[in-house]
Amino acid sequence: MLRAMSLTKRYEDTGREALSNLDLQCLPGEIFCLLGENGAGKTTTINLFLGYIAPTSGTASVDGISVADDPLATRKRIAYVPESVSLYGALTALENLTFFAGLTGTGAPTAEVLSEAMVEAGLDRQHHRRRVSDFSKGMRQKLALAMALQKRAPAMLLDEPTSGLDPHAAHDLLMRLQAQRSKGTAILMSTHDLFRAKSIADRIGIMAGGRLVCLLDRDQVQASDLESLYLQYVVGQEPAS
Repeated sequence: MLRAMSLTKRYEDTGREALSNLDLQCLPGEIFCLLGENGAGKTTTINLFLGYIAPTSGTASVDGISVADDPLATRKRIAYVPESVSLYGALTALENLTFFAGLTGTGAPTAEVLSEAMVEAGLDRQHHRRRVSDFSKGMRQKLALAMALQKRAPAMLLDEPTSGLDPHAAHDLLMRLQAQRSKGTAILMSTHDLFRAKSIADRIGIMAGGRLVCLLDRDQVQASDLESLYLQYVVGQEPAS
């Protein structure tokens, strides 16, 4: 489980508050989508859970463990898929996966295990020994997902994972996430994609100015005009009558 309690991030040199008193929890077997414009606090939230930055106040925890108190323990429990993953183009997909899996310090899984993770992420076996320099954006994102899946962590964080993907690739990625949800993974995802969020999310949080300004459960999401709500909360535009 991922949980934020009064989580705040303020940059003292500028006085800017990137995140203000966030209370949030993402449960096992749940997909929680964060919506908001750039600068709304979505990526700051993810970075705080990852331990990349320290909170000004409040806590972020993973499976009841404070990220600030034990960042190594919490990182073992989190898999992360960034918007753009840095890969080595001269290496094959399998070689990239072997290298990055080995950075965990626990030793890289076998080639067979890594290949199964790539298949699970939707990357066909015929591409496993191809150089990544030949990969499309969608194939690269599948490899990034495979990196996360091979970790077998109870929680997964994704930052704009469908950005730049064509509709088919975006749909395929989200179907893979639904499969992980069915296995009990807690999935927290930031996105600008209202349509995809509505189709996949168990809960949606709308963020603006570093605050969680609206929280919807699945029934509310399905019953609402999400675009109108988003415009109302994020840009202050009242729904059309």
